[in-house]
Amino acid sequence: QVQLVESGGGLVQAGGSLRLSCAASGRSFGNYAMAWFRQAPGKEREFVAAISWSGGITYYADSVKGRFTISRDNAKNTLYLQMNNLKPEETAVYYCAATTGRARTRVVDYNYWGQGTQVTVSS
Repeated sequence: QVQLVESGGGLVQAGGSLRLSCAASGRSFGNYAMAWFRQAPGKEREFVAAISWSGGITYYADSVKGRFTISRDNAKNTLYLQMNNLKPEETAVYYCAATTGRARTRVVDYNYWGQGTQVTVSS
């Protein structure tokens, strides 16, 4: 199995940027499709972006297209999420997740989860 640890969250003003990282350890990182999800207080966890094991295929939630970029460095066992032009409604705990299957957009499709990193966007 794989262990995931997110970092890079924090407080940012609306319109600002953050870059999240997810460090993976355990079995070969390159065997897993990866994704970012987020969960705001009182809301369900929602899909943000996903990437195939090779990095060649990516998916984004409509709400983040053009502003967020998911990427991975298999040599460094690390997943990234570059977030630009952040909005206050995107305040949430951001989680990275891994699956041995194809990159998908549902929570139930992912087997492994990190502990999350808080992103707070002030207005």
